[in-house]
Amino acid sequence: MVALKWVQQKQVTVPHLLLEHYTKLNINETELVLLIQIQRLIDSGDSFPTPQTLSEQMTLSVEDCAEKIGQLVRKRLLLIKNSRDEETNMMYEYCSLEPLWMLLIQHLETKESEKHGNKAAEQEGQLFQQFEQEFARPLSPIEVETISMWIDQDTHTIALIQAALKEAVISGKLNFRYIDRILFEWQRNGIKTVEQAHAHSERFRKKTPIPTKEKERRQAPTQSENIPGFNWLENL
Repeated sequence: MVALKWVQQKQVTVPHLLLEHYTKLNINETELVLLIQIQRLIDSGDSFPTPQTLSEQMTLSVEDCAEKIGQLVRKRLLLIKNSRDEETNMMYEYCSLEPLWMLLIQHLETKESEKHGNKAAEQEGQLFQQFEQEFARPLSPIEVETISMWIDQDTHTIALIQAALKEAVISGKLNFRYIDRILFEWQRNGIKTVEQAHAHSERFRKKTPIPTKEKERRQAPTQSENIPGFNWLENL
């Protein structure tokens, strides 16, 4: 039992992310073990493991270890630095695996960025489809560009654009000018979420009086009377 505890204490911490993604960093299994051995020796106080020391811990010859170390340096996975001892004023060399960890972080950030990029592209595609369904026709190039400008230049979220489209449908005024006006009004009032947009619309409906002509129009039996609309162009 004492021996088991001793073995458990003598462990090297290898990041799970490195084991999961090392092949994506162009690292083979021999190089991976060599990197782990270098990290173990550094943690043990040997800041500059030599090919001789590494060869004693592996099945590689001294020459092979020296060659592999050179490959790791060329791949920017290992860095050999120079420093000066403050007490003796002598120069010495030491190994650093910082390039490896930075490369791993960059890989993970790129992967996460691509993941979000693919998701955003999918959401934009669904947004265009939703517009085409509501308009019952393909969108023109100008209309596609308008939606893209809402996203890229005006920085409206896709959810907010969908809410504005729904608002236009409910109001019976399905056109891009009307939707653009809704988004402009929301942005002018600092509205960022769909919930805020709904609350703002409800407040606007309650406090905005209906003009006399509008009352007369609503009293006429038209097809649009069944739609609980709100004229953003007339009331903003």
